[in-house]
Amino acid sequence: MISRALAGPLGGVRLVLILVLLGAAILVPVLNLALPAGHPLHVPTYAVTLMGKYLTYALLALALDLVWGYCGILSLGHAAFFALGGYAMGMYLMRQIGSRGVYGDPVLPDFMVFLNWQELPWYWYGFDMFPFAMIMALAVPGLLAFVFGWFAFRSRVTGVYLSIITQAMTYALLLAFFRNDMGFGGNNGLTDFKDILGFDIQAGTTRAGLFAASALALAACLVITMAITGSKLGKVLIAVRDAESRMRFIGYRVEHFKLFVWTVSAMMAGLAGALYVPQVGIINPGEFAPANSIEAVIWVAVGGRGTLAGPIIGAVLVNFAKSWFTAAMPEFWLFALGALFVAVTLFLPQGLLGLGQKVFARMKRHTREDARSPGKDGLSADPGRQPAE
Repeated sequence: MISRALAGPLGGVRLVLILVLLGAAILVPVLNLALPAGHPLHVPTYAVTLMGKYLTYALLALALDLVWGYCGILSLGHAAFFALGGYAMGMYLMRQIGSRGVYGDPVLPDFMVFLNWQELPWYWYGFDMFPFAMIMALAVPGLLAFVFGWFAFRSRVTGVYLSIITQAMTYALLLAFFRNDMGFGGNNGLTDFKDILGFDIQAGTTRAGLFAASALALAACLVITMAITGSKLGKVLIAVRDAESRMRFIGYRVEHFKLFVWTVSAMMAGLAGALYVPQVGIINPGEFAPANSIEAVIWVAVGGRGTLAGPIIGAVLVNFAKSWFTAAMPEFWLFALGALFVAVTLFLPQGLLGLGQKVFARMKRHTREDARSPGKDGLSADPGRQPAE
């Protein structure tokens, strides 16, 4: 399945991207930790953290491309799955603080002490263990996606109606997590993390390790999505995207295929959120904001949906531009983002990777035409043939 995906027209790009991610997982930490700060090749710790954050966004974009690019499900609610994975990791990090918090309570997080909670809520149990937290970072978004998809796809909700419902789900979670009585920190969320797996979360070595984990997770998820889309299942998903009614007519249970890929995508988004939180140091209800889901759609559109590699490239490029714009011209960033989305929609409907494919195909066609056309001095392009007398 993977070899079939690598043999396609985008196989070379995907293979290079996997190798780049694997190389970056080794090279960037080495350049950060092994070289002194004054060395020209030294990568500062803040840059490592920033690049790690970009990689988590790229993983979210890859998850969205799996459902939008290959199954035609335009989700405007993937930020919900991302945030739920982030909260699962945030709960683990809060439990690791223990008595080092402001109020010194060994069990209750600071915000619970401040709000006069008397005991730890039952749904916080187990989050003092890293494996349990990682399982929840995958299981909670996956379970929500499964339940949501079970009702939506069986009811044959599609198109813009499904997009609106996914956005409504995200907004409902945003309002719920803002409430103090939910037990997730309310408006302030979860922050002031101390360590992860016993390592100081602010240490350079920990930051480098988190970057490497993000790069490896993105590479692994890219391989998984390539296996899915390169299999017979992938062909069915594309057929559902292009002609769902026809697939139903010939006997396929379309809702089962959509439910599977929707759940897998949500779990990938949850993993992205779990890797995001320890690198940025906070998780709050703002991560559920519908605008975050729309931004993810823009990353996929810019890179090229239905390509797997394109959304990764688009997420990194757009967020790099965002970092530069918000520092140089913060008041123009939203205008630039809107203009970018309009420009891509009008002039690059297949994204940057699609544009690259067209340019490469055109160059290849011109090369063939030049090879067939007569050479100089009236001679044929084939040296074995001479012009007729």
